[in-house]
Amino acid sequence: MDARAIIAKVRRHQTPSREELTWFANGLADGDVSDAQAGAFAMAVVLNGLSEEGRVALTQGMRDSGDVLQWDLPGPVIDKHSTGGVGDCVSLILAPVLAACDTYVPMISGRGLGHTGGTLDKLEAIPGVNINVTEARLRQITRDVGCAIVGATGKIAPADKRLYAIRDVTATVESVDLITASILSKKLAAGLESLILDVKCGSGAFMKTPDEARTLARALVDAANGAGCKTEAMITDMNEPLAPTLGNAVEVAICMEVLAGNKTAAPRLYDLSFALCVRLLVMQGENEDKSIGRVSRAIASGAAMERFAWMIAALGGPPDMAQDWHTHLPKAPVVGAVTAPESGQVAAIDGEALGLAVVGLGGGRRVETDTVDPSVGLTEMVGLGDQVTRGDPLCILHAADEDSAEAAAQAVRAAITIGESGARGPLIIERVE
Repeated sequence: MDARAIIAKVRRHQTPSREELTWFANGLADGDVSDAQAGAFAMAVVLNGLSEEGRVALTQGMRDSGDVLQWDLPGPVIDKHSTGGVGDCVSLILAPVLAACDTYVPMISGRGLGHTGGTLDKLEAIPGVNINVTEARLRQITRDVGCAIVGATGKIAPADKRLYAIRDVTATVESVDLITASILSKKLAAGLESLILDVKCGSGAFMKTPDEARTLARALVDAANGAGCKTEAMITDMNEPLAPTLGNAVEVAICMEVLAGNKTAAPRLYDLSFALCVRLLVMQGENEDKSIGRVSRAIASGAAMERFAWMIAALGGPPDMAQDWHTHLPKAPVVGAVTAPESGQVAAIDGEALGLAVVGLGGGRRVETDTVDPSVGLTEMVGLGDQVTRGDPLCILHAADEDSAEAAAQAVRAAITIGESGARGPLIIERVE
């Protein structure tokens, strides 16, 4: 086997054999494939694609590059994954809600990718949290708490861990083949019974059109079900941020508000989290009305908040997160409003540009070695269809210094189109079974 020959095949629009893709995945895991070769492979796949057989072979090879977990728990082992968007912090709500509904959620998550925020980066905004746990610790937290949001251990899909970081900084994110292999290699290695996929569509997503999102959703659902994991997908709107906040600490804060029962703090975030939780319970054979009642009670009773706080403490974070999250989350030294340059309705929002503005503030990575500033971001974002008057706030900007604040403010104004009309589409566009 030779990495150069495999890359050359993809470059020539040929699909490497199952054995070659399995070897390449193992080479990513053990270092036989260099960073340069991994980047070249990713770019070749983005430009030329793999066949359906090649996509499945790469997925399974990356899954089998490490351990595949098996569970013996008194309830179903389930999970959700999002294909990435701005202001999307559903995972921090969904996992503890489902844990409070007597299911188990071993959620192996990722970091920021391109313009989108990463669940692990958000968790690490909480002082003391360590998402790098052993498999034994993952099992213990999952059994005790009901949920554990962690990074992949060195033994779970190590090929994806390596390729994921390289894709982030080489502009090789937008590929159905690579996205499918990345998502499913981790999820299938986690030993799940059921999985629901939140496939984003719109300006803040990697898939900009419904057709692109539908293609990815179908690829993911078919590959996962073919591998024996009951899987469905929802195609959801990302033509504006899901929550009115973008950034690591500020997204944790808005999730705490939702877990505290404050639906008005982020209505779209609340509604989508709720819908995904209900659907996962229904996929276990539960009546839909009963599932709606269980999810409602998990939030209203405070049980979901308790599970989240318990998980944070188990990961090394503060034990009183449920009561005093405001005091624990870092705050940026420069805070100010970005104002509207004219009056009218918010007609369009370039979500990708907003995500990149947060990266520019230090809330994401341009290269692998960048350190993320958890305190920076945007809050109180306007939404599609909102009426604004010149000088009204479009958002509140949280920055480390005045220079980065000014650059981000210019980017935010350029990302928001103010016109005579603006309309918000449905949050859930369709379901793929």
